[in-house]
Amino acid sequence: MKAPQGSENAKETEVPTEAAGSSRREFLGQSGRVAAGVGVAALLGNLGNYVLSYAAGGPPIKIGVLHSLSGTMAISEVSLRDVVLMAVEEINKAGGVMGRQVEAKVVDPASNWDLFAEKAKQLLLEDKVSVVFGCWTSVSRKSVLPVFEKNNGLLFYPVQYEGEECSRNVFYTGAAVNQQAAPAVEYLMSPEGGSYKKFYLLGTDYVYPRTTNKILRAMLLAKGVPAANIAEEYTPFHHQDYQTICGKIKKFAAGGGASVISTINGDSNVPFYKEFGNQGLRAEDAPIMAFSVAEDELRGMDTSALVGHLAAWNYYQSVDTPQNKKFVANFKAYCKRNNLPDGENRVTDDPIEAAYFGVYVWKQAVEKAGAIEVDKVRAAVYNQKFLAPGGEIMMDCCNQHTHKPVLIGEILKDGQFKVVHRSKGLVKPEPWSEYTNPEKGCDWINHQGTYQKK
Repeated sequence: MKAPQGSENAKETEVPTEAAGSSRREFLGQSGRVAAGVGVAALLGNLGNYVLSYAAGGPPIKIGVLHSLSGTMAISEVSLRDVVLMAVEEINKAGGVMGRQVEAKVVDPASNWDLFAEKAKQLLLEDKVSVVFGCWTSVSRKSVLPVFEKNNGLLFYPVQYEGEECSRNVFYTGAAVNQQAAPAVEYLMSPEGGSYKKFYLLGTDYVYPRTTNKILRAMLLAKGVPAANIAEEYTPFHHQDYQTICGKIKKFAAGGGASVISTINGDSNVPFYKEFGNQGLRAEDAPIMAFSVAEDELRGMDTSALVGHLAAWNYYQSVDTPQNKKFVANFKAYCKRNNLPDGENRVTDDPIEAAYFGVYVWKQAVEKAGAIEVDKVRAAVYNQKFLAPGGEIMMDCCNQHTHKPVLIGEILKDGQFKVVHRSKGLVKPEPWSEYTNPEKGCDWINHQGTYQKK
């Protein structure tokens, strides 16, 4: 089994305080290469383009990138930094935003939730970025929320989450519970999904797994599943020893009809799946339905024992669309060109896609608003449509979330997913669950955020 990718990537990306674009730093770097006799003509061409761009549209627009490049979450978040920078590179090559180049400021909060808040404050108040793309865990997002709300910053958050939140300073390009976890469990309960009757809810001990499982437990009980058929357990971040827990799952699944609902996050997924297989458990015994394991996490695992286990997402690398083939090829080429770990062998996945199209939705909104100020951009994001790699998505009219398709995927031997179930069209996001908060809604146009439904 390979080591988790995070540690390797974190070392490679240590302290990348600025990146991409036609920044002064890049210009000086290019000058150095010219002095060495490399690419004189190319540099002059780039310089000319830069000067023209600056003259036409003004100084570069600064954006922030807030992802863990070290620590337990690096296994997942390094790739989100990479794809945001790729989108910035694409946008700059195409002429920038309103004729202005985009300059990314990258910081590493190192999987430290308190540090997330400090880094967010630095990006907004010291670097004065116009928008931030970042966070993965809900605890990191909760940590930065007060900073964004106090200073009227704008965060594009690209990962699925537990809902029960309605911030005016966040656009959620990942899934709400009704766009991932709830339909995944409905699938498992259906004849198509195996008609499972017992559910082992296993997660990392923080807000996303606990809140998601609170909703799923209420949903299961509402659908007639007896409480005795629902188990629930949590482990700390970076937990590595799953021997006892897998033993419990083995007993739970002994009578058949059992499945595991995994909300484990970070590098703990590697030892969990390994121990699951070591104890002789296979997808036929008790399939794992995961909400935080995608193609990027599978890069660090021996997938031969994982065939048949499931995941619920809104995008897979295997989605067969022309724009997705181009996106996957471009991402691999970007990683190879920039000497990133694994180079052209890198993969795309759901959060990577959501991080990517978030940058373009912001670009469209800035151009529609004709301004970079947060209040103007926010108003321009509502109802935006974008042809993302997985298909066209739409930003909601009122609640700052994204309309997306729901896809259930089965792990293949090569670490990719075969789509076994697809929703009919896009699913409207519901930040407040019908099972735990049916009286609440989120609407920033007709109400002031969270409101009471009549």
